[in-house]
Amino acid sequence: MGVMDAGVEAVVFDYGKVICHPPAEEAMDRMAALAGVPRGEFEPLVWKLRSSYDRGTITGPEYYRRVLAAAGLHEDAALAQTLHRIDTEGWTNINTETVRLMEDIKAAGFKLGILSNMPQDFLDMARKTYPVFSLPHVGIFSCEAASVKPEPAIYQALTAALDCAPGEILFFDDMAVNVEAAASAGIRSCLWQDAGAARNLLRRFHVPV
Repeated sequence: MGVMDAGVEAVVFDYGKVICHPPAEEAMDRMAALAGVPRGEFEPLVWKLRSSYDRGTITGPEYYRRVLAAAGLHEDAALAQTLHRIDTEGWTNINTETVRLMEDIKAAGFKLGILSNMPQDFLDMARKTYPVFSLPHVGIFSCEAASVKPEPAIYQALTAALDCAPGEILFFDDMAVNVEAAASAGIRSCLWQDAGAARNLLRRFHVPV
């Protein structure tokens, strides 16, 4: 991303590994062990089949039934439920430094947003449980937008909801492919490092945080 002295009106954050900490490495190890599949075979299936779950077209247990089937295992509803629970728990460790940064951005008078690939069951739980979900002016989630990052439609939905020109939005995401797609949509985008690095960048855009 080319950093320029230009007007930023809105700052948007991804959720996974940005607003929340990354899941513990042992969580994927545990899920693979429960499935009886080497992690090197299990983990690629988890991510390969994730988009339907994030898009909101299937439930969490159905998602994991599909993962198990793709691994050549017989359908096991109880195991699918357990894998779904472990997965969900992995995304619940909120990064308080990111939240503090979001609060400071909002207090400074800038529009605040979340743009995240997120399944419906997690979103429903998170809205009831985590105050950070009531903090932004705009929340665009894949399960409600019927589009997942890095598809262009979800970035168009974000721009429309914020009522900003794409170039007036600064977006942080932990995945390069999502950052590149946002940039292709005209959105200023930056690969997430940590809250401190984000603060430094925001100040270069005259966001006083």
